[in-house]
Amino acid sequence: MLINKRWSDCLIEIDGVTKKFGDFTAVDNVSLTIKKGEFLGLLGPNGAGKSTLINLLTGLLKPTSGILKIDGQVMSRNNMKIKKRLGVVPQYTNLDKELTAYENLVFAAKLFKIKDYEDLIDELLETMELEEHREKKAMNLSGGMQRRLMIAKALINDPDVVFLDEPTVGIDLNGRRKIWDILKYMKTLGKTILLTTHYIEEADYLCNQVCLINEGKIFKKDTPDRFKEDLGIYTVEYFDSEMKTNYSYFKKKEEAEKYVSNVESISCTIRKTTLEDVFYNFTNRKVV
Repeated sequence: MLINKRWSDCLIEIDGVTKKFGDFTAVDNVSLTIKKGEFLGLLGPNGAGKSTLINLLTGLLKPTSGILKIDGQVMSRNNMKIKKRLGVVPQYTNLDKELTAYENLVFAAKLFKIKDYEDLIDELLETMELEEHREKKAMNLSGGMQRRLMIAKALINDPDVVFLDEPTVGIDLNGRRKIWDILKYMKTLGKTILLTTHYIEEADYLCNQVCLINEGKIFKKDTPDRFKEDLGIYTVEYFDSEMKTNYSYFKKKEEAEKYVSNVESISCTIRKTTLEDVFYNFTNRKVV
């Protein structure tokens, strides 16, 4: 697949965007820039505003206030020029379950008016490890296969930007790992990818940059490693006499070991800090 060279370095600009549904604020004054080729993970619990932000960026929703731009153009439902350069994997299936895997991709190709699509579809089915299932109806594919077919469908137009909204939700570990390999491959193509997830290990494994989002607000963006380094790469986790788990963070293992020697605890562990620790430290709420 070819990598489009037309797009500017700062590909996505979100400036003071708020989205309200009645009295409820789903996205709250969010500002964010995403560079070309960046693989950004939007990490937060269910109900944090992740899907709403994706729907705003793809033109499905109109912001209550603020501006969203892609390649310098204001994003809206009617901006077909930009929409043609986007690929979207929604949280819920967008497959026609009565059609085969192959027919679903043919239908998508025709929507984008792609003429010579046979070789492209063969390539996508092979990449997604679905070539042996091309004649199966989508309804008869496993959950992981359906997700991979949805990703293939999102790539049919060779998009410059790919939005993935919880692409592995409900998928078992083996299926999730296969999808991770596909997403890592997409990264090598130079595509700009925005992934929403509440799986900590998914964001840590895949993303160059991670944004933490909670209650509609983005409160920090950084690399996974720098997030953990800033907090402290070693975590002391201990269970106290009041039946409460406590966490303390340290830059060096020796500091953690010294701290443990003075802790009165039923159970005490020194381990590497995770992104979940980072999120919990910022919000006092675990990602679920």
